[in-house]
Amino acid sequence: MPILLAALPASAAKQAAPKVDDRPNIIFILTDDQGYGDIARHGHPYLESPHMDQMYDESVRFDNFYVSPSCSPTRAALMTGMHEFRNGVTHTLIPREHLSLEATILPQLLKSAGYKTGFIGKWHLGNAKDYFPADRGFDWCSTNAAGPRKHFNVEMIRNNKRFPTKGFREDAYFDEAMTFIDEAGDQPFFLYLCTFSPHTPLDAPVDLIKKYKAMGLNDTHACYLAMIDNIDQNLGRLTAFLKERELEEDTILIFMNDNGVTEGLDVYNAGMRGCKATCWEGGTRAMSFWKWPGQWKPQTVDSLTAHIDVLPTLCELAGAEIPESVQSELQGYSLLPLLNGHEWTHTDRYLFHHVGRWPSGSAASHKHAMGAVRQGNYLLLRSVPCDDPDCAKYSSQCTTLRAVRKGLKTTTYANGTAQYHWGVTPADRWALYDVKKDPGCQDDIALQNPERVSTMIATYDHWWDEQYPVMLARGGDAGDPNASRNAASRAKQHAAKVAAEKKRETVK
Repeated sequence: MPILLAALPASAAKQAAPKVDDRPNIIFILTDDQGYGDIARHGHPYLESPHMDQMYDESVRFDNFYVSPSCSPTRAALMTGMHEFRNGVTHTLIPREHLSLEATILPQLLKSAGYKTGFIGKWHLGNAKDYFPADRGFDWCSTNAAGPRKHFNVEMIRNNKRFPTKGFREDAYFDEAMTFIDEAGDQPFFLYLCTFSPHTPLDAPVDLIKKYKAMGLNDTHACYLAMIDNIDQNLGRLTAFLKERELEEDTILIFMNDNGVTEGLDVYNAGMRGCKATCWEGGTRAMSFWKWPGQWKPQTVDSLTAHIDVLPTLCELAGAEIPESVQSELQGYSLLPLLNGHEWTHTDRYLFHHVGRWPSGSAASHKHAMGAVRQGNYLLLRSVPCDDPDCAKYSSQCTTLRAVRKGLKTTTYANGTAQYHWGVTPADRWALYDVKKDPGCQDDIALQNPERVSTMIATYDHWWDEQYPVMLARGGDAGDPNASRNAASRAKQHAAKVAAEKKRETVK
């Protein structure tokens, strides 16, 4: 059953107080495990997404926008404006999903500029004292008990107070969003709303599941799309609420997904190769829609952009000063020139990806395993398992790639398509693709472009060597009993190795 405006909280009949601050409100919606192709406007053959489609039509659309291969790393990059390795988040598991306490993050900066900051839903950057959203600059927080494992009639926890709800979990999240907006009054606000949908375990309102099963889809695919359909309905509710409150023209609305496609991989992937937890094009390309009615002209932007650009952009829009100590670590750029339809100076930028799911304590041996660098339309990657015999003792991403190398056809998300979507590149070299011409990454052009390959490899190596000691110091390789104890010595060994290599190059 569609969710109508009549289902808004009782407070929705009230009018918001006149806005006395000319700075925009900001609502950032991040979905969990939805793919770039999981919207009708991107060609999905089954999904009905009228409200996402409308937002697409009314937004600045960054169509060459990239995130990390999995969720915690993406969230860490969004909150800090730096690559996840620099803030210590290299995995989705404890403790490597703990966002370094050294980092000053987005809500802290916006709060210092007078914004009321609100968080709703999935955090996944540390579930411990000092790491909670309320400890990191959010002064209004709401989520549900049992997180992704509970879908209906959830118990919400708002600012440490619990209360029951009726209906589907994401419906409760968007109800909470409207409550937060009402409570903000005439103060400019920043709302970070993170759904759990369509992450597993899958479940959705039964009418929506039936709708997609009637199209001939299996239970998994029907439920996955039903969860996205529910998000779409709630996006429509929120948009209607903003209009009702006469806040639409005062509010920037941003909609993104956090990594590549998951359970919908074998249904539709917009012609791309790869899924979540891979460095292929389909593992890191994301939708990124930015809407500000009356301010930004809807258009498609093809510039190479990324999650690390969000913090500097929103700080500039909000007039939030970024301290020099934070500015010096930023790796992203403000998107404001592109949003305003102007030229951008960062046309030759590089972006770096790494799956990062190595066994704790073995970061060094995974430098060239499951990593990628891109510039312009070019993607250079090595989708290979490491050669470290110690890694083989543990179950990790390398385990999957070793099995794929031996012929495995079915693995996570891929039913018979693992050789393609989890594909292994040549063991002895990097592979290069022009993803604008070849989003399916089927034509490896590395051997025809030796100079470009050499330059991109050198750039990647330089990037890794810079990030590696910082990553260790901030917990990115912690986990097993020896990891933390040995982090400092590994960093010293790495620095010595880099220095020796540079010395040899100088001698040559």
